[in-house]
Amino acid sequence: MATWFLIIIYLAFISLGLPDSMLGAAWPVMQPDIGASFESAGLLSMIVAAGTIVSSLASGRLIQAFGTGKITLFSCILTAGALIGFSFAPSLAWLIILAVPLGLGAGAVDSALNHYVASNYKAHHMSWLHCFWGIGATGGPIIMSYYIAEQNSWRDGYFAVSMIQFSLVLLLFITLPLWKKVAQLHQSDQLKEQANVEDITHSAPREMLNSKPQHPLRMTGVKYTLVAFLFYCGVEMTVGLWGASYLVGERNVSADTAAVWISLYYGGITIGRFITGFITLKLSNRVLILAGQLIAVLGGLFLLLPLPEIFLLAGFVLIGLGFAPIYPGFIHETPARFGKEHAAKLIGYQMAVAYTGTTFLPPLFGLIATNFGISLFPAVVLLLTLLMLVSSERVNQLLRNNRRQN
Repeated sequence: MATWFLIIIYLAFISLGLPDSMLGAAWPVMQPDIGASFESAGLLSMIVAAGTIVSSLASGRLIQAFGTGKITLFSCILTAGALIGFSFAPSLAWLIILAVPLGLGAGAVDSALNHYVASNYKAHHMSWLHCFWGIGATGGPIIMSYYIAEQNSWRDGYFAVSMIQFSLVLLLFITLPLWKKVAQLHQSDQLKEQANVEDITHSAPREMLNSKPQHPLRMTGVKYTLVAFLFYCGVEMTVGLWGASYLVGERNVSADTAAVWISLYYGGITIGRFITGFITLKLSNRVLILAGQLIAVLGGLFLLLPLPEIFLLAGFVLIGLGFAPIYPGFIHETPARFGKEHAAKLIGYQMAVAYTGTTFLPPLFGLIATNFGISLFPAVVLLLTLLMLVSSERVNQLLRNNRRQN
């Protein structure tokens, strides 16, 4: 039963990823249709991200009060309702209003399902969970590109995804009693795992064992880690939100083709995370993170340089493949770098900074593009990726120096 129930959770994460990538794919045709300014997509993205932050911060108490199943069900109702509202919205003002429940619902689902899987399933299931988010994020632009190409309607694309969400709502309602039952089945295994990992000193850096307790934010390398999270999430969302607009506005690619190319970017993230799950058996997270960053830099160079069109497509795919191991790797390295006793707080800080990057950097580029042109897209993507790389490597350097001194 637990395995079949896990499939339902994976389906829920697919539905979580579907709307995340649709706005950027649809914006080249949405913008003139509703009479919005070019940078308004950044405003909508910011509102959705702000709602995600709010619901993520409140999710812990809500889960304790109502349970994961009910929170997931209610959150999916919010996102499904917001998406069907998007399909009928007559103006930007309505989209701004609807972006609030879309963000609130998405953040609660994200936090609730991550918490449930972390509490009741083995660690490798978490990797596959985020892989399924990538499937949804890849499928969103594909669905949108179909309706733009075949029916010349971005509204039908949003309507179709809302129907998928409502189907999930029905499935979650039917399976609502199973959430507690599955958690009870895993309770004994969970206690055994907790006993096995109780010894903090196994993964804590040596210098922590010989020093007085300190605030996590003052620990060596933490601030640069947060900076790396900021730039990673900012550049990942910037590519997804503005990539199609760059292709249409600067490279004269049709809107439906641009949407497909952006889906390949998310496809690179998805496939990369699936493959990374196996590679982690042979290579460390730090090696995978560095390799991913270098691949993403190469993809950024493909976008920036005046190369044939095939390199432009390859650039988006390489950026997606490069991004694949970075976020899960950053999270997984936290206990090893800073100790298990600090991991919970630090991961919370990392999530907050990650959402901050998602909230502010894409709209900031929208303002830059409005004033100086969308042609700056490749340069900004490459710059943010390099800043992430430098911040990440600075963490490794500081930790190496600390170990030598101790």
